[in-house]
Amino acid sequence: MDNDFFFALGPIVIGNSVLTTWGIMLVISLIAWLTTRRTQQLPKTLQTMAEVIVTAIDEAICEVAPEHGRQIMPFIASLWLFLIIANLVGLIPGLHSPTRDLSVTSALAVLVFFSVHWFGIRTLGWKRYLHHYLTPSPILLPFHIISEFTRTLALAIRLFGNMMSLEMAAMLILLVAGFLAPIPILMLHIIEALVQAYIFGMLALIYLAGAMQSQQLTTQEK
Repeated sequence: MDNDFFFALGPIVIGNSVLTTWGIMLVISLIAWLTTRRTQQLPKTLQTMAEVIVTAIDEAICEVAPEHGRQIMPFIASLWLFLIIANLVGLIPGLHSPTRDLSVTSALAVLVFFSVHWFGIRTLGWKRYLHHYLTPSPILLPFHIISEFTRTLALAIRLFGNMMSLEMAAMLILLVAGFLAPIPILMLHIIEALVQAYIFGMLALIYLAGAMQSQQLTTQEK
């Protein structure tokens, strides 16, 4: 965890990662408000950029979950945008990526965990959703439950480990080589940050699509 903190409110410690996360959410909210409320007033370049980003995310979602793309688009798009900004914010002097904090990545993984079940239950209700845990045999129920928790844990640790090691590696290289190689380090950070954001978001998308599609298969078998 990130041990640096700015202030405390009684027993509640407001840490670096928390404040950075709040700042990122504020930025995303402002961007969403500007791009949806004043589209005609935006410069043409920004309009094109926004359309390209939304189209790319929509195509990626439709390839995995074509029948539920519109339903899960807001969640997956928000998650991807947050991860991209959170992973790249460490490039700003004085700031650190909140995703290098295990508590932040754990919160994101738990959010994905509950979202998978929420979308599944919302789609076909409790009975049909829970039935797939007993498919193809009730004997597999413990394994299904274990897999739900292990993949959530893997989501949290994977993102945390990769972002922490990325920032540590960049720091060590700068200490050894000084500022002789800032551009390669910068490019490495950007590429790795984008890759990790894509992987986390894609895994979340696969989990959502898998839950919904498994329900459809169960319904067809009936």
